[in-house]
Amino acid sequence: MDDVIGRPLREQWEFFLDEHRTALYDCLDGLTEEQARRSLVPSRTTLLGLVKHATFVEKVWFDEAITGRSRDEIGIPATPDESFVLTDEDTVDSVRAAYRETCEASRKATAALGLDDVVTGNRRGPLPLRWVYLHVLREFAQHCGHADILREQILAER
Repeated sequence: MDDVIGRPLREQWEFFLDEHRTALYDCLDGLTEEQARRSLVPSRTTLLGLVKHATFVEKVWFDEAITGRSRDEIGIPATPDESFVLTDEDTVDSVRAAYRETCEASRKATAALGLDDVVTGNRRGPLPLRWVYLHVLREFAQHCGHADILREQILAER
């Protein structure tokens, strides 16, 4: 973290965004399929569902918002709540692979953009990339906290 102090703002934000991406990916380390799917709260939130939702978030903000493609065209659910729904085909490995690929696509999608460049494909209307980065950082920080608590509860049962 100290390596980015004094670096350009873009590098700092991307560093922190990648830290959060990694934390969400790593929340599934060493868990069984059952543990990753375990529901410990009344909502649809599970550890596997959180990583699947993070894939959705990446696609909303770094595909839909940048390209203007619809969620249907991208192949993602219409609503955030639906993005937590797990199918029989969703496994720790498949959800992680999709997340890893999506994060790489997000990095490529933003590589040529500046922080002040405006993306126009989001439902809120035109937004500067800096706002998108801050929004995703905020959301992922919340989800990392959710993941920490759920993982702690699951590991405490061992």
